[in-house]
Amino acid sequence: MTDVLRRGRASLAFSFFAQGVAFALLVTRIPAIQDRYGVSDALLPAFLAAVPILAGVGSVTTERLVKRIPPSRLLRWSQPVVLLALLGVGAGERTVELGVALAAFGLAVGALDASMNMLGVSLQRSYGRSIMLSFHAAYSLGGIVGASLAWVGAHWDLALVVSYLPVVVVLLPAALVGSRWYVDQGRGDGGGAGAVVAGSGESGPVVFRMLLPLCLVMTFAYIGDSTVSNWSAKYLQDVLGSSEQLATVPYNVYMVTTLLGRAIGDVGVRRFGAVVVVRMGALVAAGGFAVVAGAPGAWVGMVGFTLLGIGLCVLVPQTFAAAGRLFPGASDTAVARLNVFNYVGFLIGSPLVGALGDAWSYRGAMLVPMVLVLVTLVYARSFAAQSDRYGGGHERPRTADVGRGSNGL
Repeated sequence: MTDVLRRGRASLAFSFFAQGVAFALLVTRIPAIQDRYGVSDALLPAFLAAVPILAGVGSVTTERLVKRIPPSRLLRWSQPVVLLALLGVGAGERTVELGVALAAFGLAVGALDASMNMLGVSLQRSYGRSIMLSFHAAYSLGGIVGASLAWVGAHWDLALVVSYLPVVVVLLPAALVGSRWYVDQGRGDGGGAGAVVAGSGESGPVVFRMLLPLCLVMTFAYIGDSTVSNWSAKYLQDVLGSSEQLATVPYNVYMVTTLLGRAIGDVGVRRFGAVVVVRMGALVAAGGFAVVAGAPGAWVGMVGFTLLGIGLCVLVPQTFAAAGRLFPGASDTAVARLNVFNYVGFLIGSPLVGALGDAWSYRGAMLVPMVLVLVTLVYARSFAAQSDRYGGGHERPRTADVGRGSNGL
């Protein structure tokens, strides 16, 4: 293990953390954003849907760009755009300015998510063991920090720009400095870190039929995640009869258990393998939805949301890692295509539960993501690609000499 790889891992983890902070600051202050710009309830869903749709466009565009530009360079410049777009959301005054800021945020987030996970997959291959969950743990930690800062801003009735500006002032230069140590796969174009893994350059096609099971798992995982983020408070208060204060707790519990699960999840992958970890995660998550749907009261419902955090937290990172193992010669392309289904799940999840809740019941609606998560069990074998199987003591990839970092080290 070299200092180049260690610095690359630390700098990429910080990028995940910064993105978690930025995204949480946006989504947790939506009521304040709506009030600032006078966006009606009828128009708000259009604004919110535009972000994941444009993020999908950004991810598809990234797939094409990485054929000529290293992911490290795309990440280096997309992260500042995300942070500045967040500041633009807080500083604007007219609806058109909000639309422009959200459009920039969405497009940049798509490029950011795709390039971060590309670098994470290639670094995991270089390490020769599971480290992907640790990056997503950094994202979860950032989400907790961002949500806490948003609570402070709301509690003190701070203007959005006042809440966002200090965060951007701190994170933007730190991200730019940290980007000097990103580590790319070996490409031979001088734009990345040199040869990190033997034969890791992009070559060979990505067969969508082979990638499809992972795309479905990604979609189902984000349907579950968006169900918790969008409906946990309403469900606890309206269905389980909790107080307004207690209704704010499930999502925080979910985020904390997600962080804890991801922090230790790599150990489980190394010990038992990705297939076992994914199966256990799916079963625990499905159990969480079942507990939530049948809960007689708020505290039992809280137990269900806790189980959801523990179960769902492993699915997304392991799905990206599995795409890298399945297509070791074209992992960037596979990750970019897979990343689009992150936003598909996000777009489907909240409206699906809301429509079922209104037409049927919210208890019954919770059974739908439960069934979808259980479908993951059918595709669990897709997480054990024959090439590059290094979870749980499987054979490790051949690592070549590590060249220079993206700063020329």
